[in-house]
Amino acid sequence: MTDQTLTKDDLQEKRKKYIPKGLGNGNTNIADYAKGATVIDNEGGKWIDFAGAIGTLNVGHTHPKVTEAVKKQADRYLHPGFNVIMYDSYINLAEKLCTITPGSFDKMAILFNSGAEAVENAVKIARKYTSRQAVVSFERAFHGRTNLTMGMTSKVKPYKFNFGPYSPEVYQAPFPYMSNKPEQMTDEEYIDFSIDRFKDFFVTSVAPETVACVVMEPVQGEGGFIIPPKRFVQEVQQFCREHGIVFVADEIQTGFARTGKLFASEHFDIEPDLMTLSKSLAAGLPLSAVVGKAEIMDASSPGELGGTYAGNPLACEAALAVIDIIEEENLNDKAEQIGAVLEEKLMELKDRHHFLGNIRRLGAMVAVEINDAEGNPDKIRTAAITSYANNNGLLLLSAGVKGNVVRFLSPLVITDEELKEGLAILDKAFAAAAD
Repeated sequence: MTDQTLTKDDLQEKRKKYIPKGLGNGNTNIADYAKGATVIDNEGGKWIDFAGAIGTLNVGHTHPKVTEAVKKQADRYLHPGFNVIMYDSYINLAEKLCTITPGSFDKMAILFNSGAEAVENAVKIARKYTSRQAVVSFERAFHGRTNLTMGMTSKVKPYKFNFGPYSPEVYQAPFPYMSNKPEQMTDEEYIDFSIDRFKDFFVTSVAPETVACVVMEPVQGEGGFIIPPKRFVQEVQQFCREHGIVFVADEIQTGFARTGKLFASEHFDIEPDLMTLSKSLAAGLPLSAVVGKAEIMDASSPGELGGTYAGNPLACEAALAVIDIIEEENLNDKAEQIGAVLEEKLMELKDRHHFLGNIRRLGAMVAVEINDAEGNPDKIRTAAITSYANNNGLLLLSAGVKGNVVRFLSPLVITDEELKEGLAILDKAFAAAAD
């Protein structure tokens, strides 16, 4: 049992002694209770959550429907192991995911524990199906911290530094960044340029007939919430079709209503061959999935895919509840409403503070760049903003390859009062960073 008599200082000292510093902490307080978009620490301090466990809590902390489903399942059994004896929640969730994901074709789904596991297994499935080896991701991408997914990830520090060598046959293609396009180019010219660069990549870096899959985040997450042009995304998918390459949409951070649609792929009118899902799938319980075309998913033989804890029944029941909640509480609409409020606030702050740069959002996936007087990325000021927030009642995260993006991933069930309270702290954080 947890000793709840220990103070915050006691627990912080134990953390320093027993947990390596390689596991970072943006906030060193100790959570005691959480509900919706509010966390209470073990000294009674209140925290408005604009981080959502890095986009994991779209339905919020301890949603009563999720809690009820998990408690009910815990009384039945904890984990028989699906590859030892099957259970209903795994099968029902697989069916549900095949139903709700984009694509009019027959689908199958397989469950794992984490986002990185989902990406690894999507690559395995694509390699098995195509009998090819090469994997293509994109500049600024983030796909995980395992050896293979580190190679697919763009940012070196802190994710890759001194952890090599990485898995071979992994390549990173160019990805458009509309706010950084050359001034002399129109938007359409820049999109044409980006498409040409992508196609040239398969001449200069890797031959398309050797590529098993192209893995794309419909909106780049850790890369800074970079939203690509719709035409670029569609051209990438079409290129994959023409060359027999499996097109994989990594919807780990964008999925489950975050962008105002159930999946971000819907904004781009694409139907990925495979999709990787995790984070908000199970409201904080470890669960991920690969979902996609049946003929691709079914290419592997029995025993070639899986994992000991993959598809744990408590997580499966939580996920089934999450999907119901998204529909019942209209969280797609709520995401758009939250995003609009955040965007309006950031525009107001931009009028007051010179260091706010490009503001971008898709639904409630919102970000703002922080730059210096010359327009260069300002990582130090960004850290000051998030530090102030995390010291004054607001859980807030940064992102971006250059560490100069403040991102917002609040639970989609956040109340108007919680949102108002969080924005008031955010206002003070930007004011403090201006001094």
